[in-house]
Amino acid sequence: MFSKGQAGVYIHWPFCAAKCPYCDFNSHTREQIDEEAWALAYERALDHYVRLLPDMEVVSVFFGGGTPSLMKPQTVERIIKRIRGGWRTASDLEITLEANPTSVEAQKFRDFRTAGVNRVSLGIQALNDSDLKFLGREHDVREAMQAIAIASETFERYSFDLIYARPGQTPEMWANELRSALPLARGHLSLYQLTIERSTPFYMRHARGEFSIPDDVQGAELYTVTQEITGDAGIPMYEVSNHAAPGQECRHNMIYWNYADYIGVGPGAHGRYTLNGQKLATRDHSAPEIWLERVAAEGHGAHLPEAVDARAQLEEAIMVGLRLRDGIDIAGFMNRFGKSPAELFHAEHFRIAREEGWIAERGGRLGLTLEGVLRLDSLIKYLLSD
Repeated sequence: MFSKGQAGVYIHWPFCAAKCPYCDFNSHTREQIDEEAWALAYERALDHYVRLLPDMEVVSVFFGGGTPSLMKPQTVERIIKRIRGGWRTASDLEITLEANPTSVEAQKFRDFRTAGVNRVSLGIQALNDSDLKFLGREHDVREAMQAIAIASETFERYSFDLIYARPGQTPEMWANELRSALPLARGHLSLYQLTIERSTPFYMRHARGEFSIPDDVQGAELYTVTQEITGDAGIPMYEVSNHAAPGQECRHNMIYWNYADYIGVGPGAHGRYTLNGQKLATRDHSAPEIWLERVAAEGHGAHLPEAVDARAQLEEAIMVGLRLRDGIDIAGFMNRFGKSPAELFHAEHFRIAREEGWIAERGGRLGLTLEGVLRLDSLIKYLLSD
Protein backbone atom coordinates (compact mmCIF):
# COMPACT_ATOMS: atom_id res chain seq x y z
CA MET A 1 0.00 0.00 0.00
CA PHE A 2 2.85 2.39 0.82
CA SER A 3 5.98 2.88 -1.25
CA LYS A 4 9.49 3.07 0.11
CA GLY A 5 10.11 6.54 1.53
CA GLN A 6 6.45 7.27 2.26
CA ALA A 7 5.58 7.95 5.88
CA GLY A 8 3.11 9.46 8.29
CA VAL A 9 3.58 12.20 10.87
CA TYR A 10 1.93 11.93 14.28
CA ILE A 11 1.59 15.10 16.38
CA HIS A 12 0.76 14.56 20.04
CA TRP A 13 -1.02 17.38 21.90
CA PRO A 14 -0.80 16.28 25.54
CA PHE A 15 -3.51 18.42 27.13
CA CYS A 16 -7.15 17.74 27.99
CA ALA A 17 -9.81 19.77 29.77
CA ALA A 18 -10.26 16.79 32.14
CA LYS A 19 -8.78 13.31 32.45
CA CYS A 20 -11.16 10.45 31.63
CA PRO A 21 -11.03 7.63 34.23
CA TYR A 22 -10.52 4.87 31.63
CA CYS A 23 -7.75 6.63 29.66
CA ASP A 24 -4.10 5.60 29.92
CA PHE A 25 -2.85 7.86 27.14
CA ASN A 26 -0.24 10.50 27.90
CA SER A 27 -2.64 13.37 28.67
CA HIS A 28 -2.52 16.13 31.26
CA THR A 29 -4.57 19.05 32.51
CA ARG A 30 -3.07 22.52 32.91
CA GLU A 31 -4.48 25.85 34.08
CA GLN A 32 -2.40 27.84 31.59
CA ILE A 33 -0.75 26.81 28.32
CA ASP A 34 1.71 29.04 26.47
CA GLU A 35 0.56 28.03 23.00
CA GLU A 36 3.12 30.20 21.25
CA ALA A 37 5.88 28.28 23.02
CA TRP A 38 4.27 25.00 21.99
CA ALA A 39 3.88 26.05 18.37
CA LEU A 40 7.55 27.01 18.22
CA ALA A 41 8.55 23.71 19.82
CA TYR A 42 6.59 21.63 17.33
CA GLU A 43 8.10 23.59 14.45
CA ARG A 44 11.61 23.12 15.82
CA ALA A 45 11.12 19.38 16.46
CA LEU A 46 9.76 18.90 12.94
CA ASP A 47 12.77 20.73 11.53
CA HIS A 48 14.98 18.18 13.30
CA TYR A 49 13.33 15.33 11.41
CA VAL A 50 13.36 17.23 8.11
CA ARG A 51 17.13 17.50 8.41
CA LEU A 52 17.37 13.83 9.38
CA LEU A 53 15.01 12.49 6.70
CA PRO A 54 14.94 15.07 3.89
CA ASP A 55 13.75 12.64 1.21
CA MET A 56 10.68 11.40 3.06
CA GLU A 57 7.24 11.82 1.44
CA VAL A 58 4.43 12.49 3.91
CA VAL A 59 1.15 10.76 3.07
CA SER A 60 -0.72 11.33 6.35
CA VAL A 61 -0.69 13.65 9.35
CA PHE A 62 -2.56 12.83 12.54
CA PHE A 63 -3.14 15.19 15.46
CA GLY A 64 -3.81 13.02 18.52
CA GLY A 65 -3.80 13.47 22.24
CA GLY A 66 -4.93 14.58 24.63
CA THR A 67 -7.50 16.78 22.95
CA PRO A 68 -5.99 18.44 19.86
CA SER A 69 -9.23 20.33 19.17
CA LEU A 70 -8.34 22.48 22.19
CA MET A 71 -5.45 23.86 20.14
CA LYS A 72 -5.81 27.16 18.37
CA PRO A 73 -6.41 26.65 14.64
CA GLN A 74 -3.45 28.96 14.04
CA THR A 75 -1.18 26.50 15.88
CA VAL A 76 -2.46 23.63 13.77
CA GLU A 77 -1.92 25.69 10.63
CA ARG A 78 1.68 26.46 11.59
CA ILE A 79 2.41 22.77 12.15
CA ILE A 80 0.85 21.78 8.82
CA LYS A 81 2.77 24.50 6.99
CA ARG A 82 6.02 23.29 8.55
CA ILE A 83 5.33 19.75 7.40
CA ARG A 84 4.39 20.83 3.88
CA GLY A 85 7.36 23.18 3.70
CA GLY A 86 9.87 20.60 4.90
CA TRP A 87 8.90 17.46 3.00
CA ARG A 88 7.28 16.37 -0.21
CA THR A 89 3.64 15.63 0.54
CA ALA A 90 1.14 13.43 -1.26
CA SER A 91 -1.33 15.23 -3.51
CA ASP A 92 -4.12 13.63 -1.49
CA LEU A 93 -2.46 14.17 1.90
CA GLU A 94 -4.79 13.06 4.70
CA ILE A 95 -4.72 15.35 7.75
CA THR A 96 -6.80 14.12 10.70
CA LEU A 97 -7.50 15.92 13.95
CA GLU A 98 -9.08 14.31 17.03
CA ALA A 99 -11.82 16.32 18.72
CA ASN A 100 -14.04 16.05 21.77
CA PRO A 101 -17.66 17.22 21.44
CA THR A 102 -17.24 19.85 24.16
CA SER A 103 -14.53 21.60 22.14
CA VAL A 104 -16.43 21.51 18.83
CA GLU A 105 -17.69 24.83 17.58
CA ALA A 106 -18.84 25.46 14.02
CA GLN A 107 -16.50 28.41 13.49
CA LYS A 108 -13.52 26.62 15.05
CA PHE A 109 -14.10 23.61 12.80
CA ARG A 110 -14.24 25.89 9.77
CA ASP A 111 -10.97 27.43 10.95
CA PHE A 112 -9.40 23.97 11.29
CA ARG A 113 -10.51 23.19 7.74
CA THR A 114 -8.97 26.46 6.52
CA ALA A 115 -5.79 25.52 8.40
CA GLY A 116 -5.53 22.36 6.29
CA VAL A 117 -7.33 19.68 8.31
CA ASN A 118 -9.45 17.51 6.00
CA ARG A 119 -10.64 14.79 8.36
CA VAL A 120 -11.79 14.79 12.00
CA SER A 121 -12.22 11.98 14.52
CA LEU A 122 -14.75 12.65 17.28
CA GLY A 123 -14.56 11.09 20.74
CA ILE A 124 -18.29 10.41 21.18
CA GLN A 125 -17.84 7.16 23.21
CA ALA A 126 -21.51 6.54 24.06
CA LEU A 127 -24.98 7.54 22.94
CA ASN A 128 -26.68 7.67 26.31
CA ASP A 129 -26.12 10.19 29.06
CA SER A 130 -25.78 7.75 31.96
CA ASP A 131 -22.89 5.91 30.33
CA LEU A 132 -21.25 9.15 29.26
CA LYS A 133 -21.31 10.22 32.91
CA PHE A 134 -19.86 6.86 33.99
CA LEU A 135 -17.06 7.24 31.43
CA GLY A 136 -16.23 10.67 32.85
CA ARG A 137 -17.06 12.47 29.63
CA GLU A 138 -17.68 16.20 29.73
CA HIS A 139 -20.39 16.13 27.04
CA ASP A 140 -23.92 14.75 26.83
CA VAL A 141 -25.76 13.12 23.93
CA ARG A 142 -27.14 16.46 22.73
CA GLU A 143 -23.62 17.88 22.43
CA ALA A 144 -22.45 14.68 20.73
CA MET A 145 -25.16 14.95 18.09
CA GLN A 146 -24.38 18.62 17.56
CA ALA A 147 -20.67 17.85 17.12
CA ILE A 148 -21.43 15.13 14.54
CA ALA A 149 -23.72 17.52 12.66
CA ILE A 150 -21.04 20.23 12.59
CA ALA A 151 -18.40 17.73 11.44
CA SER A 152 -20.65 16.46 8.66
CA GLU A 153 -21.32 20.00 7.43
CA THR A 154 -17.67 21.03 7.56
CA PHE A 155 -15.63 18.02 6.44
CA GLU A 156 -16.07 15.56 3.63
CA ARG A 157 -14.53 12.84 5.81
CA TYR A 158 -15.06 12.30 9.51
CA SER A 159 -15.25 9.45 12.00
CA PHE A 160 -16.30 8.97 15.58
CA ASP A 161 -15.47 6.56 18.40
CA LEU A 162 -17.74 4.47 20.57
CA ILE A 163 -16.77 2.35 23.58
CA TYR A 164 -18.74 -0.82 24.28
CA ALA A 165 -18.66 -3.67 26.82
CA ARG A 166 -19.71 -1.13 29.43
CA PRO A 167 -21.13 -2.21 32.82
CA GLY A 168 -24.46 -3.96 32.41
CA GLN A 169 -24.43 -3.67 28.62
CA THR A 170 -26.07 -6.64 26.91
CA PRO A 171 -25.62 -7.60 23.25
CA GLU A 172 -29.16 -6.35 22.58
CA MET A 173 -28.43 -2.97 24.18
CA TRP A 174 -25.20 -2.59 22.23
CA ALA A 175 -26.85 -3.67 18.98
CA ASN A 176 -29.53 -1.00 19.38
CA GLU A 177 -26.96 1.69 20.15
CA LEU A 178 -24.73 0.67 17.26
CA ARG A 179 -27.65 0.65 14.83
CA SER A 180 -28.58 4.16 15.96
CA ALA A 181 -24.98 5.28 15.35
CA LEU A 182 -24.66 3.91 11.83
CA PRO A 183 -26.85 6.54 10.08
CA LEU A 184 -24.68 9.23 11.71
CA ALA A 185 -21.43 7.79 10.37
CA ARG A 186 -19.95 8.73 7.02
CA GLY A 187 -18.14 5.57 6.13
CA HIS A 188 -15.96 5.14 9.22
CA LEU A 189 -16.42 4.12 12.86
CA SER A 190 -13.91 3.23 15.56
CA LEU A 191 -15.41 0.79 18.06
CA TYR A 192 -13.41 -0.15 21.16
CA GLN A 193 -14.12 -2.61 23.93
CA LEU A 194 -13.75 -1.06 27.37
CA THR A 195 -10.63 -2.39 29.06
CA ILE A 196 -9.38 -1.69 32.57
CA GLU A 197 -5.82 -0.36 32.39
CA ARG A 198 -3.60 -0.49 35.45
CA SER A 199 -2.58 3.19 35.35
CA THR A 200 -6.14 4.56 35.35
CA PRO A 201 -8.64 5.57 38.07
CA PHE A 202 -10.95 2.84 36.80
CA TYR A 203 -8.41 0.22 37.82
CA MET A 204 -8.77 0.76 41.57
CA ARG A 205 -12.52 1.29 41.35
CA HIS A 206 -12.87 -1.97 39.43
CA ALA A 207 -10.56 -3.76 41.87
CA ARG A 208 -12.71 -2.55 44.79
CA GLY A 209 -15.77 -4.01 43.11
CA GLU A 210 -17.46 -0.67 42.46
CA PHE A 211 -18.42 -1.89 38.99
CA SER A 212 -17.91 -4.84 36.68
CA ILE A 213 -17.65 -5.15 32.91
CA PRO A 214 -18.60 -8.04 30.61
CA ASP A 215 -16.31 -11.04 30.96
CA ASP A 216 -14.35 -12.57 28.08
CA VAL A 217 -17.25 -14.71 26.89
CA GLN A 218 -19.68 -11.80 26.97
CA GLY A 219 -17.06 -9.57 25.35
CA ALA A 220 -16.66 -12.08 22.51
CA GLU A 221 -20.42 -12.04 21.96
CA LEU A 222 -20.44 -8.24 21.87
CA TYR A 223 -17.57 -8.28 19.36
CA THR A 224 -19.38 -10.78 17.15
CA VAL A 225 -22.53 -8.65 17.20
CA THR A 226 -20.37 -5.65 16.22
CA GLN A 227 -18.99 -7.45 13.17
CA GLU A 228 -22.41 -8.66 12.04
CA ILE A 229 -24.06 -5.24 12.26
CA THR A 230 -21.25 -3.22 10.71
CA GLY A 231 -20.75 -5.81 7.96
CA ASP A 232 -24.45 -5.73 7.06
CA ALA A 233 -24.27 -1.91 6.98
CA GLY A 234 -21.40 -1.92 4.47
CA ILE A 235 -18.71 -0.69 6.86
CA PRO A 236 -16.95 -3.92 7.86
CA MET A 237 -13.92 -4.21 10.09
CA TYR A 238 -10.68 -3.38 8.31
CA GLU A 239 -8.68 -3.49 11.55
CA VAL A 240 -9.63 -5.03 14.87
CA SER A 241 -11.29 -1.86 16.22
CA ASN A 242 -11.86 0.14 13.03
CA HIS A 243 -14.64 -0.18 10.48
CA ALA A 244 -14.98 1.52 7.12
CA ALA A 245 -16.70 1.49 3.76
CA PRO A 246 -14.27 0.60 0.94
CA GLY A 247 -11.94 3.54 0.34
CA GLN A 248 -12.83 5.27 3.61
CA GLU A 249 -10.17 3.64 5.77
CA CYS A 250 -8.06 6.01 7.86
CA ARG A 251 -4.75 6.23 5.98
CA HIS A 252 -2.81 6.99 9.14
CA ASN A 253 -4.18 3.83 10.76
CA MET A 254 -3.03 1.90 7.70
CA ILE A 255 0.48 3.33 8.12
CA TYR A 256 0.67 1.61 11.51
CA TRP A 257 -0.88 -1.71 10.51
CA ASN A 258 1.22 -2.02 7.35
CA TYR A 259 4.39 -1.37 9.38
CA ALA A 260 5.27 1.69 7.31
CA ASP A 261 7.41 4.52 8.70
CA TYR A 262 6.03 7.33 10.81
CA ILE A 263 7.48 10.23 12.79
CA GLY A 264 6.16 10.91 16.28
CA VAL A 265 6.42 14.47 17.65
CA GLY A 266 5.15 15.65 21.01
CA PRO A 267 5.26 14.47 24.65
CA GLY A 268 5.17 10.68 24.79
CA ALA A 269 4.88 10.26 21.01
CA HIS A 270 6.39 7.13 19.48
CA GLY A 271 7.88 6.74 16.02
CA ARG A 272 9.34 4.14 13.66
CA TYR A 273 11.46 5.27 10.74
CA THR A 274 14.18 3.94 8.48
CA LEU A 275 17.55 5.69 8.29
CA ASN A 276 20.44 4.35 6.22
CA GLY A 277 18.65 1.01 5.93
CA GLN A 278 18.16 0.63 9.68
CA LYS A 279 14.74 0.67 11.35
CA LEU A 280 14.78 2.93 14.40
CA ALA A 281 12.27 3.25 17.23
CA THR A 282 11.82 6.63 18.90
CA ARG A 283 9.98 7.86 21.98
CA ASP A 284 9.62 11.48 23.03
CA HIS A 285 9.86 12.42 26.69
CA SER A 286 6.40 12.10 28.20
CA ALA A 287 6.40 15.05 30.65
CA PRO A 288 5.16 18.14 28.75
CA GLU A 289 7.39 20.70 30.46
CA ILE A 290 10.49 18.53 30.16
CA TRP A 291 9.69 17.92 26.48
CA LEU A 292 9.55 21.68 25.90
CA GLU A 293 12.87 22.16 27.66
CA ARG A 294 14.53 19.42 25.63
CA VAL A 295 13.28 20.84 22.34
CA ALA A 296 14.62 24.27 23.33
CA ALA A 297 17.99 22.81 24.29
CA GLU A 298 18.46 20.04 21.72
CA GLY A 299 16.06 20.75 18.86
CA HIS A 300 13.87 17.72 19.62
CA GLY A 301 12.24 16.00 22.59
CA ALA A 302 13.14 12.40 21.80
CA HIS A 303 15.16 9.94 23.79
CA LEU A 304 18.01 8.29 21.91
CA PRO A 305 16.57 6.19 19.08
CA GLU A 306 16.84 2.43 19.45
CA ALA A 307 17.71 0.12 16.58
CA VAL A 308 15.04 -2.48 15.86
CA ASP A 309 16.85 -5.72 15.05
CA ALA A 310 15.84 -7.99 12.16
CA ARG A 311 13.92 -10.48 14.30
CA ALA A 312 12.02 -7.72 16.12
CA GLN A 313 11.06 -6.11 12.79
CA LEU A 314 9.63 -9.40 11.56
CA GLU A 315 7.64 -9.93 14.74
CA GLU A 316 6.37 -6.35 14.82
CA ALA A 317 5.27 -6.54 11.19
CA ILE A 318 3.37 -9.76 11.95
CA MET A 319 1.76 -8.40 15.12
CA VAL A 320 0.39 -5.31 13.39
CA GLY A 321 -0.39 -7.03 10.09
CA LEU A 322 -2.58 -9.68 11.70
CA ARG A 323 -4.77 -6.92 13.14
CA LEU A 324 -5.98 -6.21 9.61
CA ARG A 325 -9.05 -7.98 8.25
CA ASP A 326 -7.13 -8.76 5.04
CA GLY A 327 -4.08 -9.88 6.99
CA ILE A 328 -0.54 -9.91 5.61
CA ASP A 329 0.38 -9.89 1.91
CA ILE A 330 2.64 -12.95 1.84
CA ALA A 331 4.53 -12.02 -1.34
CA GLY A 332 5.00 -8.44 -0.17
CA PHE A 333 6.26 -9.66 3.20
CA MET A 334 8.76 -12.01 1.55
CA ASN A 335 9.95 -9.28 -0.80
CA ARG A 336 10.48 -6.94 2.15
CA PHE A 337 11.99 -9.32 4.69
CA GLY A 338 13.22 -12.32 2.71
CA LYS A 339 10.98 -14.69 4.66
CA SER A 340 7.34 -15.68 4.69
CA PRO A 341 5.32 -14.91 7.84
CA ALA A 342 4.87 -18.65 8.46
CA GLU A 343 8.63 -19.10 8.82
CA LEU A 344 8.42 -17.05 12.01
CA PHE A 345 5.75 -19.26 13.53
CA HIS A 346 6.15 -22.31 15.71
CA ALA A 347 5.37 -25.01 13.13
CA GLU A 348 3.17 -27.17 15.35
CA HIS A 349 1.31 -24.16 16.78
CA PHE A 350 0.71 -22.86 13.26
CA ARG A 351 -0.68 -26.24 12.21
CA ILE A 352 -3.05 -26.32 15.17
CA ALA A 353 -4.17 -22.71 14.57
CA ARG A 354 -5.05 -23.55 10.96
CA GLU A 355 -6.88 -26.73 11.91
CA GLU A 356 -8.86 -24.88 14.58
CA GLY A 357 -9.86 -22.27 12.01
CA TRP A 358 -8.12 -19.35 13.73
CA ILE A 359 -5.81 -18.40 10.86
CA ALA A 360 -6.12 -18.97 7.13
CA GLU A 361 -4.48 -18.13 3.82
CA ARG A 362 -6.84 -16.35 1.42
CA GLY A 363 -5.87 -14.94 -1.97
CA GLY A 364 -2.17 -14.77 -1.20
CA ARG A 365 -2.73 -13.18 2.19
CA LEU A 366 -2.40 -14.67 5.66
CA GLY A 367 -5.01 -13.44 8.12
CA LEU A 368 -7.01 -14.28 11.20
CA THR A 369 -10.59 -15.47 11.07
CA LEU A 370 -13.19 -14.00 13.42
CA GLU A 371 -12.43 -16.82 15.85
CA GLY A 372 -8.77 -15.91 15.58
CA VAL A 373 -9.38 -12.20 16.20
CA LEU A 374 -11.27 -13.13 19.38
CA ARG A 375 -7.99 -14.71 20.57
CA LEU A 376 -5.76 -12.04 19.03
CA ASP A 377 -3.17 -11.30 21.73
CA SER A 378 -2.82 -14.83 23.05
CA LEU A 379 -2.85 -16.32 19.54
CA ILE A 380 -0.02 -14.12 18.27
CA LYS A 381 2.07 -15.04 21.32
CA TYR A 382 1.23 -18.71 20.70
CA LEU A 383 2.26 -18.54 17.04
CA LEU A 384 5.51 -16.69 17.74
CA SER A 385 6.54 -18.76 20.75
CA ASP A 386 9.70 -20.84 20.51
